[in-house]
Amino acid sequence: MDKLASMRTFVRIVELGSLTAAANELGTSLPTVVRALAALEHQLGVLLLRRTTRSVHLTDEGAQYLERCRLILSAIQEAEDALVLRHTELQGKLTITASVEFGRRYISPLLTSFLAQHSGVAADLLLLDRVVSLVEEGVDVAIRIAHLRDSSLIALPVGLVRRVCCGSPEYLGRYGMPEVPPDVKHHRCIRHTVLAPRNDWQFRMGQRKITIPISPVLASNNVESTLNACIDGLGLGVFLSYMVAPYVRAGQLSYVLEPFEPEPIPVQIVYPSAKLISKTARTFIDECAGNLKRVKFE
Repeated sequence: MDKLASMRTFVRIVELGSLTAAANELGTSLPTVVRALAALEHQLGVLLLRRTTRSVHLTDEGAQYLERCRLILSAIQEAEDALVLRHTELQGKLTITASVEFGRRYISPLLTSFLAQHSGVAADLLLLDRVVSLVEEGVDVAIRIAHLRDSSLIALPVGLVRRVCCGSPEYLGRYGMPEVPPDVKHHRCIRHTVLAPRNDWQFRMGQRKITIPISPVLASNNVESTLNACIDGLGLGVFLSYMVAPYVRAGQLSYVLEPFEPEPIPVQIVYPSAKLISKTARTFIDECAGNLKRVKFE
């Protein structure tokens, strides 16, 4: 049995939703696909798929094996692409998405440099503070600050960011330093609505997550507006660490309630399975990952 071929067949069955569709795409017969799946299940000693005349469904073991197969096949594809790319001029169009502030600060400069190096490539950069469906909206690569939920995508971790609470020295001198999360209920608060869709902030006390209600003096979906208000001493604000790090270093803002911050959030480069991405997208992913892994998001 060709193990890699069987793994590819298994992945395509799941992604296409049927054995017949997988056989058609792979250019082989339905009996061949059935035999490949059966041989794989026999060798592993587990049932990977529950099959009916109309549909297939992953077993728990199948779901775990699917993720391992995708990682292995992606690694093989990356190794092959790396060899080909040495002798191939990149061509085509890239569509990339990221959140507005992160994209402006980190992704736009990387993309500009990438395009300057590869004259045959053009790109669309979509900076949006919402989750974009890569397949439905025709996006090649997304940079997300979040845990990955869609298991049909591949996520490459490149760093961590903190969700931090801060205030200006002027504000803290006037209203005092909060000692524990419930203290923020007695403070003037500035709500960045992209991070806090409701009038509450999230903290952690020990192993317990807690939610503290706030009555914001200002709420805005624009990070620059909320940051400037915080710097100007209007109130406390909650932001992602990379947003405020330059102002903390400059002494314009101070972190508060650091022991009670929620778990850090992963920064991940997200893309469809390796079979679906172009060599141009693969190269951009590699260069983007190399650069972002050197960044300290503080």
